[in-house]
Amino acid sequence: MKLLLPYALLLLSLLSYVNAQALTSPASPLENSELTQLIDDLGFDFAERRVMDVYEAVSPSVVSITTQSYVRDFFYVVPREGAGSGFIIDEEGHVVTNFHVIDSAEEVNVILANGVSLPAEIVGTAPRSDIALLKIKNASKEMLKAVVLGDSSQLKVGQRAIAIGNPFGEFGQTLTTGVVSALNRSLEADDGTEISGVIQTDAAINRGNSGGPLLDSAGRVIGINRAIFSPSGTNSGVGFAVPVDTLKRVLPDILAYGRYRSPSLGINRAYQINKRVSDLLRLPVEQGLLLVQLSRQSPLLDKGVRGAQREVIINNQSVFVDGDILISVDGTAIESPSDLSSLLENHYLVGDEVNVSLVRERRVFDVKVVLAEEQELGQLGR
Repeated sequence: MKLLLPYALLLLSLLSYVNAQALTSPASPLENSELTQLIDDLGFDFAERRVMDVYEAVSPSVVSITTQSYVRDFFYVVPREGAGSGFIIDEEGHVVTNFHVIDSAEEVNVILANGVSLPAEIVGTAPRSDIALLKIKNASKEMLKAVVLGDSSQLKVGQRAIAIGNPFGEFGQTLTTGVVSALNRSLEADDGTEISGVIQTDAAINRGNSGGPLLDSAGRVIGINRAIFSPSGTNSGVGFAVPVDTLKRVLPDILAYGRYRSPSLGINRAYQINKRVSDLLRLPVEQGLLLVQLSRQSPLLDKGVRGAQREVIINNQSVFVDGDILISVDGTAIESPSDLSSLLENHYLVGDEVNVSLVRERRVFDVKVVLAEEQELGQLGR
């Protein structure tokens, strides 16, 4: 027992020393950790500093947009104001925003990050992608700092997403952060076609943020903030952005022609086939488009593709039949007119060659056609 006493006293002394050190030096979860070096002298960690650097680098490129249009009521012409966001893409003063921000606008003004307000003109639009291009008037190159466009095809769910914009048209240069919540969502455009490949994010996007940039941690634009999903009209953690790759696809056309030239096969009218329609018309397939009428300049006509050949009465309804059935384009199955429109709008350009698979009298055949511009195709045909 006497032999153990010195060891017991030594242990008590050691415990007293450890307790005294704990009282005089509060423990830190980063003490003696490699993470300690991620905190700078001002107390900012690496992630915070990264977001701050992005804001400092990109916010001078983000603008607020105000619009004015004039609406006639029963007695008067009433001015209507709108607001949104945008971002500068070159030293010539071109600004990207959403089409719905400037739709029907008769006057457009851009407010730079330094507070200077300048008039702008609408260069061109791509309504089905909800993209518009403006050009600031009377702006010197010193006032214009362009963003860097990224690559939305490389995005991963979970990576950081940073939004800068003008929420509610009042709070310019506001930054919010979140993550990329999902990819390849679809949103309906104003004309009923779908915008595919849409980015979903939980970074706060409110009214007025429309047209502003969605950025990655390197400060590159990965999307154009477009909309929120919220019954109340305020942010609910579900926001959407048009992918930057869509912008890069439509931009050359907008600059050259003042519009995005929508690619088309020149199909004026077609029936959507499902099992019920297939059974009713005794068709050889249960999905696809039964071609009824092709436009006069349809590229399909040159390849011998045909629309409806005769009219029949079924259940007291006039129905056109015996047209070719379009089932796929470049291997992508087509089930509805919106499928075809969205596929061409979001993945092809005027002048691209596509392989179209069709069915005629139970025989499948393929034709290669060059896509034409929808706007230039005649409305009449067969």
